[in-house]
Amino acid sequence: MMKISKIKSAILLVFLFLLGSEASFSQAKYVMSASPLLKIEGGSTLHDWHMETNQAKGEGVFLLEAGKLKTVQSLTISFQAESLKSGTSGLDKNAYKALKTNSHKEIKFTLKELSGSGTTFTANGDLLIAGATKSVSFPVKMTPSGNQMVFEGELSTKLTYFSIEPPTALLGTVKTDDEIKISFKTGFQPTL
Repeated sequence: MMKISKIKSAILLVFLFLLGSEASFSQAKYVMSASPLLKIEGGSTLHDWHMETNQAKGEGVFLLEAGKLKTVQSLTISFQAESLKSGTSGLDKNAYKALKTNSHKEIKFTLKELSGSGTTFTANGDLLIAGATKSVSFPVKMTPSGNQMVFEGELSTKLTYFSIEPPTALLGTVKTDDEIKISFKTGFQPTL
């Protein structure tokens, strides 16, 4: 009889342990906070340039363990290509032409996998620019801030990777470099 009681106690302890460990994980939907910063930087034979927007939208499903980010199960971020501004109308016009904004209005990132832990992660996903979707991978830093999670990162790539011909100006005397850097700082907060 004592042996059966010990077995029941052991089964109960295992059950309570599993229940407790299951309770420490939670899944929550998050949306992008106001005023994200997304920037594209590059160079040319004349000068360096950059364009930025704070009009992106995004949402994802985050897996938390004891209130801390374990991983992101899904995530999408998108913005209108013509929301990118440089402060120079001629540069903007050439950029929109290169980005084919007449037929490809949106730039979009879809996360496939987030690996890492703590505050340092690697994001792998698909980036859609000018109608071309390409696989990308880049480091991401996550910093908790109140009820938000702030993500920062950058991706170095080439315009031609997305089938974009680097723009030229002044009858071809000014040429845009193929290499660009895409950087971001975005906050995500849980939906209520």
